[in-house]
Amino acid sequence: MSAPSSDIQSLQSYLKDTLSIAANKPDLYVAAFTHGSAGKSADYQRLEFLGDRVLALVITDRLYRDFPKEAEGALSVRLNRLVSRQHCAEIARKLNLGPHIMLGKQARDDGARDSTNILGDVIEALIGAIYIDQGFDAASDFVVTHWLDSIKQDSAASKHPKSLLQEWAAANRRQMPEYILLDRSGPHHALQFTIQVSIANVGSVEATGSSKQLAETAAAKAFLVQYDK
Repeated sequence: MSAPSSDIQSLQSYLKDTLSIAANKPDLYVAAFTHGSAGKSADYQRLEFLGDRVLALVITDRLYRDFPKEAEGALSVRLNRLVSRQHCAEIARKLNLGPHIMLGKQARDDGARDSTNILGDVIEALIGAIYIDQGFDAASDFVVTHWLDSIKQDSAASKHPKSLLQEWAAANRRQMPEYILLDRSGPHHALQFTIQVSIANVGSVEATGSSKQLAETAAAKAFLVQYDK
């Protein structure tokens, strides 16, 4: 089953006029915007698989160069946030990709054009299509153009370690961190608190501080250092 010519013409106009993409292989872009529910021979899944990797490489390279003093853990948190399904969908909404996604009737009725998962998948598929159609440099230019503001505005370096750990857990589809007070010792004027932070099916780390808050902060930092490899 092929897409209606009106849908293809609308997509081509959108690519050219809105995204400034001159498609050499139009069928690639049709596939990139086609959801499996449309019942067509080609949908976006394979292109999304490819585009996901291209996006990660481009963002990783940019972060490595833009933040030369940051440790691996902090860079990983930035990367996870910038390539997350939620953020990809946010970029897709800004670019108004939704109306051009080709869907089956039930998916349309269910509001799939505003689905975070589908929007995230489609923009990654679009990146994959650009990569195949025009090469890595063109795909990289597209990513940098539309992610640059997010990279500049990202404030991972200034975020509290506990917030960073929560974001790390979410990005890796893990349960939220759990903090447990293991020990309180020392004289009243020099108390020491030992906190354990754990994430189910990942591991746990202990740290000590002069207050519960400082011990939790130290534990979150230590957890990211140990497990964010």
